[in-house]
Amino acid sequence: MGGDFAPRAPIAGALHALGALPQEHHIELVGQTAVIERELDTLLRDELAPLAYVRSRLSIVEAPDVIEMTDSPRVAMRAKTNSSMVVGIRRVAEGQANGFVSAGNTGAQMAASLMLLKLHEGLKRPAIGTLFPTAKQPILVLDVGANVDCAADELVQFARIGTVYAQALMGRTNPAVGLLSIGEEAEKGNVAVKEAHQRLLTAGLNFLGNVEGRDLPRGVCDRGPIDVVVCDGFTGNVLLKFYESIGPMLIGMVSKVANLDARQIAGSLKELDVDEYGGAPLLGVRGVSIISHGKSSPRAIMNAIHVALRAVESGMTEEIGRQLASSVPATPSPEAQDSERTS
Repeated sequence: MGGDFAPRAPIAGALHALGALPQEHHIELVGQTAVIERELDTLLRDELAPLAYVRSRLSIVEAPDVIEMTDSPRVAMRAKTNSSMVVGIRRVAEGQANGFVSAGNTGAQMAASLMLLKLHEGLKRPAIGTLFPTAKQPILVLDVGANVDCAADELVQFARIGTVYAQALMGRTNPAVGLLSIGEEAEKGNVAVKEAHQRLLTAGLNFLGNVEGRDLPRGVCDRGPIDVVVCDGFTGNVLLKFYESIGPMLIGMVSKVANLDARQIAGSLKELDVDEYGGAPLLGVRGVSIISHGKSSPRAIMNAIHVALRAVESGMTEEIGRQLASSVPATPSPEAQDSERTS
């Protein structure tokens, strides 16, 4: 029920996804049953009639409340406990579903994921990881909006969970991690970045050092190819929104210079299309929760479902838990902390 083009885009995206997936896969549409059934019937009668054969692999889970894009996460969680967002994520938490995808209110999805799925032990905050196209191969950037301000140890944790993502979903061996800063020298950056740089040197990761904004479109820095870029959510979100504007701008410029149809150019530059990547996982929670852009088209939703499926089948969430357990010191119990303070 969330997103600028709901419920049509999520429903159409689900149909397209099932048309491309093997028979054993099943999708639940969570929301207001009457609204979903009406839209589903219309789509299968008209523009998506060839996909009518996948209808038996779709089911509807009733969720009468709707979280609006303008609702604050706190209000949404307290007043709309039977929303499609909460009901859907609860099904993942209870093992009734393997993953959740939404183009709805990002803050509400984060809040519901944190409350119902919980964070992996030792992790302070989750991060949203998004794939950025480059001149070489896509790179993972995190965080792109979950945390406006980050401490050094949180940036190091993002590097760890980003490494697991790059291995599990991107097929990268020994992923190379860069720390986004205003210069490649270790002493460049704000306090958190400079401290994170020093900690990453001994974190046991393939740390390239600092990378700059100009390195991202190239996908490489002076020390080699980049797989993962770590930054705080404020910087990452500004970078993401800027990146999203580049594709349409370049296509428009090239179409004018070459006197070509912009649609023809766009078709050959799919890597610049944000719909191609579908959705971004909320990394660090104990379950698969995929956050899609509010303006997601059916194709974007379809691709987000594929991202969720790869996350489930790769065991990415479980591997993040194992990596954190082996790298983050156990938090002392309250009794141990009291004893230490007393001594």
